[in-house]
Amino acid sequence: MLPRISLLLALLVASCGDLPEPFLGNPGATARLLARPPTPRLAVPPPGDALLSDAAGRQYADSLAAGLQAQEVTAFADKVRPNDWQLVARAEQRGRNVVPLFRVLNPKGEDKGNTEGTPVPAAAWATADAATLDQTARDAVPRIANLLTGIQHADPNSLYNRVAKVQVPAVTGAPGDGNISLTRQMKTHLAALGPVVQDDAVGADFIVQGDVRMVPIAGGQQRVEIQWTVKAASGDERGKVVQLNEIPAGALDHYWADVAVVVATEAAGGVNDVLNRQSGREPGEAVHGQGNKPLVEGRKSGVEPIR
Repeated sequence: MLPRISLLLALLVASCGDLPEPFLGNPGATARLLARPPTPRLAVPPPGDALLSDAAGRQYADSLAAGLQAQEVTAFADKVRPNDWQLVARAEQRGRNVVPLFRVLNPKGEDKGNTEGTPVPAAAWATADAATLDQTARDAVPRIANLLTGIQHADPNSLYNRVAKVQVPAVTGAPGDGNISLTRQMKTHLAALGPVVQDDAVGADFIVQGDVRMVPIAGGQQRVEIQWTVKAASGDERGKVVQLNEIPAGALDHYWADVAVVVATEAAGGVNDVLNRQSGREPGEAVHGQGNKPLVEGRKSGVEPIR
């Protein structure tokens, strides 16, 4: 059951004094929810040159993708789609062993690096039983993951080595001035954490869309459901921050004021965590070589400091 949290209407229109409490240090009864896929999608198609049957090749691709997912790589045993990175698996016989080989291609099809798996006795590889394929994939996954990390860190244009450019479109669904206030405050607070915040989608790496639902509940209350969805420029969803709280019905029908400040303060940190993971960094880790210096394009984004 969601907590009953009071909010005095007087606080909604206050321009100074203490901030209202509902969203402060408390994103809601279900807490802050973060989806944590770490990098752009990596396609792992069944290998065509791995000395395996079609069925065994599909199983091998499944095992590789599952192992990489366990390493927090967004890998899928699937055909290559536009904007996908690709893991090309093959194998070659060397004497009495078969050596698994792996090559990573970027979305342009350019070769970005390769690694080898643990040699497998040729007789065992020829049987292509599930246990052998699964074990071979498990042995290879750490090497592939290290290869991916090295590729990302070496690319000066990768998000690991620069700040992300983020479009924050207008929030939708909030009553009163909520859409305007929440949009403005999210831009301000997110920009203060480092990303370049902009109004338009041109050149943006990510899109952060805020949506609000006001749900009537018993006892003259409303449940405020605020969802911040992080998408790649392609439109693929990469993460979410969800905030849930209860307020007196109608308390936010006109002015959000300091409530919008508190909501954005809480949510911006979660959104930035998603952006960092998508850029190959841990939450709080600085852009390589840039420290923690915030970068704000005030004129382009229309973001101005709160006075």
